[in-house]
Amino acid sequence: MGLSVRWNQFPAGPQLLEALNAGQLDLGHTGETPPISAQAAGAPLLYVATSPPNPKGEAILVPKDSPIRNIADLKGKKVAMNKGSNVHYLVVKALEKAKLNYTDIEPVFIPPADARAAFEKKEVDAWAIWDPYFASAEQATGARILTDATDIVDNREYIFASQSFAKQHPDRLKIVLEEVKKIDRWAKEKPREVAEILSPLIGIDANVLEKVAKRRAYGVEPITEEIVAYQQKLADTFHRLKLVPKKIDVGKVALVSQQENKQLN
Repeated sequence: MGLSVRWNQFPAGPQLLEALNAGQLDLGHTGETPPISAQAAGAPLLYVATSPPNPKGEAILVPKDSPIRNIADLKGKKVAMNKGSNVHYLVVKALEKAKLNYTDIEPVFIPPADARAAFEKKEVDAWAIWDPYFASAEQATGARILTDATDIVDNREYIFASQSFAKQHPDRLKIVLEEVKKIDRWAKEKPREVAEILSPLIGIDANVLEKVAKRRAYGVEPITEEIVAYQQKLADTFHRLKLVPKKIDVGKVALVSQQENKQLN
């Protein structure tokens, strides 16, 4: 294709979008919530594609011997989560479904590695977490799934471009999306190979990563008005919880034209 690519690895979506905001990145991939905060901070991002929903890829866990049996039992309990993350939204919506308020629990904001330690020491009553940490906790601790995201939230992933890159290089953007579709088809058919490639790179057991690879969603889908509406509800929820400083209009940074939709079909 005559293109040179420089890969940059980030610990999580917020750091990736900070790099995009600083003009150090043209394209990136992250979950549902980091772009909400990034847009509120003025980052020049553009949603260009999404994955199918992946509700099996995140969950609220409790220790295997916990007396907690359903979401209603979380009232008054300590729930560990990464602040402002996909699972933060999962907790909010799971509580709503159980007729509880967010204020009915005691949120404990800690990153995944520290949350795992607190969970094992039973310093928290439950832990909202995503893969591969989710699968790792299942295997290592026998953690019980209180609920995954099924029928609660979508748990999608998004491909982003800087607005300048998308405007200046629509042809390159089309090539990138086509190549991601190809590698996704391969990965769906080869979960063990995916696990063995990633294991030494991220330091997680291949058996855990194979489980993750088998239950994740694959594919590249266009950004639709329905997806924009979903993200808008998420953004409004985070504003209500004071997790973002102002209201945002997701539609202003979403590529939903019919022309771009055809690129993904």
